[in-house]
Formats: sequence, structure tokens, C-alpha cells
Amino acid sequence: MQRVRRFARFRLQPALYRETRPVEVGMWQVGGEPVPFADAVSRSFEPAAVGTPWGRPWDTVWFDVWGEAPADWSPEEAELVVDLGFAGDQPGFQAEATAYRPDGSIVKAIEPLNAWVPLPEPGPFRLLLEAAANPTIQVPYEYEPTRLGHRATAGEEPIYRLARLEVARRDLAVWELLQDVVTLDGLVDVLPREGVRRAEIVHALERMVDVMDPDDVSGTAAGGRDALAAVLASPAAASALRVSAVGHAHIDCAWLWPTRETVRKVARTFSNVLDLIERDPDFVFAASSAQQYAWLQESQPELFERVRAAVAAGRIRPVGGMWVESDTNMPGGEALARQFVMGKRYFLEQFGIQSDEVWLPDSFGYSAALPQIARAAGARYFVTQKPSWNETNRIPFSTFQWEGIDGSRVFTHLPPADTYNSDLGALDLARTERTFSEKGTAREVLGLFGWGDGGGGPTREMLAQAARKRDLEGSPRVVLSDPQSFFTAAEAELTDPPVWVGEMYLELHRGTLVSQQKTKRGNRHSEALLRQAELWAATASILRGTPYPAAELRDAWRTVLLQQFHDILPGTSIAWVHQDAEAAYERVAAILDEVIEASLAALAGDGDIPLAANAGPLPVQGVPAMGIGPATAPEAATPYADGDAFVLQDAALRVVVDRRGALVSVRDLVADREVLPEGMAGGVLQLLRDTPREWDAWDINEEDQRSGRELLEPTAVRIDGDAVEVRHHFGDSVVDVRLRLVDGRLDFAFDIDWHESQKLLKLSFPLDVRTDRAASEIQFGHLHRAIHRNTSWDSARFETVAHRWIQVGEPAWGVAIANDVVYGHDMRTVAAPSGRPMVMARLSLLRAPLYPDPAADQGAHRFTVSLRPGGIAEAIEDGYRQSLPPRPTRGTPVAPLVTVSDPAVVVETVKLAEDGSGDLVVRLYEAHGDRSSATVTTSIDWQAVEATDLLEQPVETTALRSSSPRRLELDLRPFELLTLRFRSPRAAV
Repeated sequence: MQRVRRFARFRLQPALYRETRPVEVGMWQVGGEPVPFADAVSRSFEPAAVGTPWGRPWDTVWFDVWGEAPADWSPEEAELVVDLGFAGDQPGFQAEATAYRPDGSIVKAIEPLNAWVPLPEPGPFRLLLEAAANPTIQVPYEYEPTRLGHRATAGEEPIYRLARLEVARRDLAVWELLQDVVTLDGLVDVLPREGVRRAEIVHALERMVDVMDPDDVSGTAAGGRDALAAVLASPAAASALRVSAVGHAHIDCAWLWPTRETVRKVARTFSNVLDLIERDPDFVFAASSAQQYAWLQESQPELFERVRAAVAAGRIRPVGGMWVESDTNMPGGEALARQFVMGKRYFLEQFGIQSDEVWLPDSFGYSAALPQIARAAGARYFVTQKPSWNETNRIPFSTFQWEGIDGSRVFTHLPPADTYNSDLGALDLARTERTFSEKGTAREVLGLFGWGDGGGGPTREMLAQAARKRDLEGSPRVVLSDPQSFFTAAEAELTDPPVWVGEMYLELHRGTLVSQQKTKRGNRHSEALLRQAELWAATASILRGTPYPAAELRDAWRTVLLQQFHDILPGTSIAWVHQDAEAAYERVAAILDEVIEASLAALAGDGDIPLAANAGPLPVQGVPAMGIGPATAPEAATPYADGDAFVLQDAALRVVVDRRGALVSVRDLVADREVLPEGMAGGVLQLLRDTPREWDAWDINEEDQRSGRELLEPTAVRIDGDAVEVRHHFGDSVVDVRLRLVDGRLDFAFDIDWHESQKLLKLSFPLDVRTDRAASEIQFGHLHRAIHRNTSWDSARFETVAHRWIQVGEPAWGVAIANDVVYGHDMRTVAAPSGRPMVMARLSLLRAPLYPDPAADQGAHRFTVSLRPGGIAEAIEDGYRQSLPPRPTRGTPVAPLVTVSDPAVVVETVKLAEDGSGDLVVRLYEAHGDRSSATVTTSIDWQAVEATDLLEQPVETTALRSSSPRRLELDLRPFELLTLRFRSPRAAV
């Protein structure tokens, strides 16, 4: 095999092109952001040649290429071959280019491993190459801090040198022979070394080398193919798996490049795909993310129309039905719902199709709320491979039903190749067979092939692999297919699939719940503003007749949904991306604040009564839920000194803060019970080491948490008005904490100037609670997780997501901890100094990773955290209070459009219908995890009411028990999500 491989590398590869012709090249450097083709083509081009340096980091250079395809070369042979100065074979992470015809239409992309452009017409030609000087930021497994993550710091010198640019004649016989050799050589690596089949292949490859003349590869290639024909014709075993091979290109909306570059990556990838569609009638390409189609529609309308035609022909399949492939841990329930609303509506409007599957191959774990949201959006299937990245445990199924917190199920497949970037090589297919859990009872598996992350998609070499493995001994059968055909076949053969219940927690990348806190704050704040803007705009439209700002709200939602992409919101992108995200959040806030203020002004009128607008689903300070009225002032306890300590006390709690700034007592005066274990301090900041083994911004490693210290030596502890104020200095950082006791709730307000490196800041609360589980808010409900370490699964969950609150409790008593913008938590049962079990609850506030953004999280941050004795109901109340505080306004009180009799039934959204009909849409859910009945009362009249899916189309439901004028009776199952559409709402006369 050493001989065979040497022959392939040094004889076959160099012989792929048997003739070449020179071209004339001009070059124009943009010197900034990309420009449209029409601008570039009008510029003056300077002469260039192979060897010319080009491209400052993130710049664009246009190459004007003139040449001629000889008349005696066939269209399949004539190509323009380009090497932009590629470093290695990693497509999507370095220089790449788009080839344009003189009329501005795109031919295809130029990338490593796909660096050719077809020349189908003989004679003179002109092509313009838009070359992107994207720097290589990801050097595998090094994770070194880099200044290349923003154009302002990346440098001014060219980073590439043009290495090849010529017309070349592809030798079709040599190319086909090389594909034969690659196919068989791959099998040699995966078949049993002592097996007969491997020996046959090795001997055939030896014969191929023997019959060929190394000095005349082109002339003897046909003989080489003949020597391999018999082993290539040997059919697969009757028991072989059937791989439905679907073309794919996972394109990160942003990561090691900004979104502006992703716009071009999308165009490059789709142009590659359209070229392959013309070459192979069986090839089908699946592409997710409505946002990426929308970018293509705006930036390359001619190419988009070609894509639209390919969709109509069934050759390109829009999949997933989401606006982007989002994170599913941190987006709120309504935001995750809107991913589907926006994505599916776009696919319906532009292509007239609905996708049945959720397509999230690379997100960092999957919320237990997702099955219900997916089903409510009309999806039946789910695809991911990310759980294969687990460090400790492997999900024991490949094809199964996934059950969410409400009992909804989606038919799920984890492609057993454990990659969404397969090349259909023997290694991927052997892994498919080895890891497919249902083998013996099922044979249908999905194979996603094509270069991804940075885009690029399938190549002709991958299609050659598929063709040779359609029925090949030693390999699973590979069939070019599409997602729908795969799921239909998989469902049919696996009639009683196993069931996975609850979240699919990723045992990796736990730091994504903490990194880039400013991006996370922008998300949480934007979600709250969107709720307020929709509620008050809908209320003003129905009660006052003001125009509903549908376009502004849609655009704001799309901006926020884009930032929820699984490398933006998790905080794992270069600095440029996060700076763009923060700027986007500022624009959204400005627009939504205008919408809210205009709506409140229209609602409350010209009166001068001080009021508060409560957009939350529960009454606050005397203001009804989703109403406008006078508010009672919150009652804050006045702290006083007691020896070396400070005391805050009201009717519900007595809190003692010592000179270390720590809680030494939190006494529940109603239950006559201490919150803290004896001898333990609470509300303590912990500064921990944070030096991941790899994947800096992504990972938190448990061993690092053995090294650190508690911040118990403040520079100041004092009373300031109604607060105890604590200041900590450490390193170059400062933390100011204000502790206030308000209405029986202990509030912590953190003002942090953070300048650490590779440190993790946690806030710890030891709790005198005996329990083996804790509740964490997720979308449209909450999840109970074990907090012991009985199993490896329990131990691996050492950092978990919660939204606005966590709660731990015994049957009759518990503690709720709420926050305004914290996602990472850890809770464990540990031993108190007394030896008795207790719960240690910690919130992860800040990190300081160095890669890919060496300045991640540096600067000013604010957090609020609250603690009080209570159960799930109190936790929900405090969570909404943190995210939706009453908004001051003036005028006349306004009754809410909708009220609900039971606080267990929470209204998440009030808006007008997406179709512009003016119908009122109300989305609510059962929040306590129990069966709940509630009366919904409206202050307006309406013609009819119906339950709908997320796209606001009617569905059958048992939840809507009865309706009468202005009144509905509901019966909801635990965590049930219900969308109600009120037809023709109008203000009461």
C-alpha cells in the first residue's frame, strides 16, 4: 500500500491536468468592505501574475482573468484552475473566491479542494474573481490568542500570494482512475486486516500500478481502471446499511468571520451546488436557515432565482424551518417559537413549501422544551449529530423518539457518521456502521456530505464516492437521497423506536453559557423589549386604532433571531462578530423604545397621573398584569449596624451581612427557618481558574474549579441609603455590590469593572435544603435535574442552563434565586460543616477566555440577582419581575386586553396576527408543571376564537374547554403551550 499511495500522490495527482494555457490577469484591491460586481467591473485593474502578493486581512481583491479555451478540448475537460495561496486543505477557513461572468452572473466558487471553474464554451473568455482575503484564525487544536479577529487589529500586509491561475485540460480517464483509487484505498484502512476482501483490494491496487506506465499515466489510465473494475463491481452484503446521502453545507452565520462574509459564503456555496446539480441528476442538496436565503435574495438576486428554480424542481430542499440554526439553551420561549415562525413563513412565501424537520446539527445542546415548540410549528422530525461530541456518555440511540417536558415527541435521528461534513469516505462510512445503535433492527441512516462550517458544500469528488459506493462490498450502500425520503423510510422500518426523555445535554462547551456576557445581556434585554413592544402596540391598535408597526417588529425580531445563532449568542465568535451584535442590539433597543413610548402615549392619553405599564404576566406593585395603572412603591428595609455586622429586616426576612460582605444569616421569619447552613456564608463571590484543555470560549473544565479563592476581603462595607454596599478589588478588577431587602426579597445589584484573564467569577449560595434535584427555568416551563452524582450522566452536568430563575426545595419549603441576565448555573448536593447534606447553588457571572476573542468580556458589566424563600410560583414571579420591571408613564389607567384567573397559566405573548388581518394572538403556557384550569377574560369583544399552531393556523385542541363572550375556559396539561387567535377584535362599546 505504501507503493500504491506513493504512485497515487506522485504520478496520478500531477497527471490530472495534461495540458495548460496561460491567462492574462489584472488585479484591483478594494481596500475596505466588499463592493458589488457592478462597482468592481468598472475599476482599473493593475497587471498581476502568479507570485503576486495580495489581500490584507479581511480585504477583497478582484482578479480580471482573460484567456482562451482551445477548440479541441471538450467542455468536460476545459477548466480555469486557481490557487489563491491556499494553506492546507481546509475549505471555508481561509482565502476563497467567487467567479463571475462579464454580465455579473456567478459561475461557481473557488476554494481549497474545489479550486476550478468550468469553461464550457471554446474560445476566448473573461472571468472576474472576487477573492476574499479571510485570514486563517482556526489552527486546529492550538487556540492561540489572535489579533486577526477584527479588521482594525489584523494588520496591513498582504497575507496571500497568488500560486496558480491558468487554463487547464482535465484528463478525464486519470480523474476517474484517481476516484477509483481513493475509494478502494479508503476501504483498505477500515476492513479487517486479515480479511479476504481487503486482500483482494490490495492485490487489485497492486495490479493497477503494475499495468500502468509511470511515464505515460494518461495513456495507461484506462488499463489501470480495468485492473480495478472487478473489485469495484463486487456488490455490498445483503445486510449492509443504507446511507441516504444528502448534500449539505453547514454555513455558520458568523464565527471566525463576520456576518458580512457569510453573505458571500452563502452565494459561493449555492453556486457550487447549482453547478453540481447540472452534472448529476440524482444529487439533492439540503440547506437550512431562512436568513441565508434572504441574504442571497438581497445580495445576488439572479443567483437566488436559480436557487428558487432548483427548489421548485426538488433539487434544493430548504430544511429546518428556522430563521437560523440557533442556540436552543438560551433563547427565550417566544424567541425560539419565532425562529420557526419567521423561518417557515419565509419558506412558504418564497418557495411555497413547508419543511417537516428541525435541522440543528451543530448547536451546543438541545432544550427539553424543543419537541413541543417543534410540533407546534408543524415539524415531525429532528436532526442533529452534536451529542456525539459528549466527553463522557453517549446517547444510546441513533434513531428514536425525543420527548419534551410536556410529553410532545419528535422522531429524531443522530447521523452515526458523527459529522455533518462527511466526504463519504470509507472512514465516515465505517464509523456509520460501527456507531449506528439500531443495527440489527434497522438499516436506514442519514449521511450529510459536503464541506461545512465555512461553507463550500459537496464536490464532484464526493459524488464520485457516492456513485462507487452505491453497491460496493465492504461498504454500506450509499444512495443519493433527500431528508423526507430518509425519514419516511426510517419511520416505516422502526415502528417501535426507543424514547429519550428530557434535554439532550451536551457534555462539552459548557462555557458557552457564560462567555461574551454583553451579547447575552443584549439578547435578554431585546427579548423583553420585543414583548413590551408587541403587547403595547397591539393594545393601542385595538383600543385606539393606531397603526400596528408590523414591519418594524418583524425586522427587530429578525435581527434578534440572527444574534441567537449558535456561535453568536453562545459567545464563541471573533471580536468583530460580537461588536456587530452589540451594535445590532443597540439599534433594536432604540427602535423598540420608540414603538413602546408611542404606544403608551396613545393608550394613556394626555393625562398627568403617574402610572406604570406592567408588561409582565403577573401583577406587580398593584398594577395588573399587562395593564397600565398607578403603582405602589416597593417597600425597602432600612439597614442598620449591629456590632460588626449589618442587618436588613422586614416582615418576611431578616438578613445579616458581616464585615466580609457575606451573608451569615438569612432567616425566613414566616416559616421560622434559616436559609443558610450553620457556619456557612452566602452571597460569596468566587474567583476560579479558567484554563480549558481546549476550545477556550466554549469550555469550562471541572478540574479548574478546584483552584480559586473566595472574595472575602472587601475594601469597603458600608450602609448607603437603603442598601448595604460592598466593594471588592482584585487584580485590575472592581466589583461593587448593593444588597437591598425589598418586599421580602433580597436583591443583589452588581456593578463590575472586569479586567481578568482566564478567570471565572461565580456567586455562591449554600442552602440548608434537603433535596436531590433542582428546578431550572427553560422555555415555556422548567426542568428538574438531579444534583447528586450517582451516575456518570449526573456528574457530567456540572454546569447547566437556566433562564430567569432556579429553585430548590423540600415538599413544603424552598428557595428561589432569580436573575436579570445569567444563564450558567451549577447546583450540587454537598456536605455542610455539620456533616448533613445541603445544596450549593452557584451562578456563573463572567469569564475571560482568550480565543477566539482575546478581549472577551473585558470592561463594565451589571447584574441583578435576587433570593427569597419560595417555591416555583415565587421563582416565576421574581424572574418576570427582573426581566419586565414596570415602565413609568403618565396619563389614564388602561385595563389589560387579557386577564387569566390562575397564575399557573402564564401569558407569554400578546400581538397581532402575522397575516396583517388585525386578529389578536395570545400565546400562553402552563408554568407550574401541573394540570391547571383557568378562565381567560378579555376586555374587548371578538367574533370568534380558535386554537392555532405557531403559524397561526387552526389546530385541534382539548385545552379550550368552552368560550362565551369575553370569556374562555381552559384546561391545560403540564407545560402545555397554547396559542389563541381572536378573530376581529374590537374595543368594547
